[in-house]
Amino acid sequence: MPFPKAGVEITRADQIMIPPVFDNTYTGLPPSLFAQVKPDKLSRPTLILLNHALAGEMGLDKKWLTSPDGFAMLSGQKMPEGADPIAMVYGGHQFGHWSGRLGDGRACLLGEVTGPDKSRRDIVLKGCGPTPYSRRGDGKSALGPVLREYIVSEAMAAYGVPTTRALAAISTGENVRREQSLPGGILARVAQSHVRVGTFQYVYAQGNIEVLTELADYVIARHYPQVSVGKNPYQQLLARIIEGQASLVAKWMGLGFIHGVMNTDNMQIAGETLDYGPCAFMDSFHPQTVFSSIDHQGRYAWGNQPQMALWNLTQLAQAFTPLLDTDEDKSAKL
Repeated sequence: MPFPKAGVEITRADQIMIPPVFDNTYTGLPPSLFAQVKPDKLSRPTLILLNHALAGEMGLDKKWLTSPDGFAMLSGQKMPEGADPIAMVYGGHQFGHWSGRLGDGRACLLGEVTGPDKSRRDIVLKGCGPTPYSRRGDGKSALGPVLREYIVSEAMAAYGVPTTRALAAISTGENVRREQSLPGGILARVAQSHVRVGTFQYVYAQGNIEVLTELADYVIARHYPQVSVGKNPYQQLLARIIEGQASLVAKWMGLGFIHGVMNTDNMQIAGETLDYGPCAFMDSFHPQTVFSSIDHQGRYAWGNQPQMALWNLTQLAQAFTPLLDTDEDKSAKL
């Protein structure tokens, strides 16, 4: 059944269309790293924005994406063959305090698609309903933050900053309750990876070195295969992640960009900007500019971002210690 349409024309069902070819390599990891989920059913979702340029880069059939089946995928109502929605678990330090198990509380990873350039990209639906990691939350998103992330992430991409991308913005047709009742939305987000610093922290905190090794091997195979031939691949992996974060934050600084919530669960291992919550660009320069109503101490002020990136990477290095060497002193030195 066709869904209502807003700013994007829905393709006729009689046109030839090709659905995406999905894979989900993350489900090959131990089941302790994710949970199977089903996005919430919606009565009247609406397609607000579709990123035709990004769809083209990914080799996705734009006619299929605007068909009833394509829109059903983007709104979480029906999955094409190969898609396998999961919520990922991770931990993290939030404003410097360890929060234990966090995880995708309002997002699900549908799987991965491989584009014409042979790059593999995740497609995630953000705001699609509760998961086992929602921590009593509703798993929903207001439409306003969905549109903000769409606009800002695409601006960052245009500026040449590594970033997650926005494939589509959906109005759910339902209201969500925050301080007031607000229209609900879903963001279809694309990224090289959704593995975070907090993913490694979570596994390290569990004390399961076997799972930690499997996670690291997965990241190497998918994102940094060039380090697999070295003397100590895990040390090289850590170095590559550090380099990527340093380059990324340097680009933020040059643009006057303030991420706002540089918690370790919001820092991604592939060097892309992730999670556009209370973010902003400075209107007038001051190094202690903050853009988060809960950052009372200015921990994530613009001028503190390099230091905070180093702090986060120090936590990642701690999680890597069992991988670097079985001898704690040698591992610490590495």
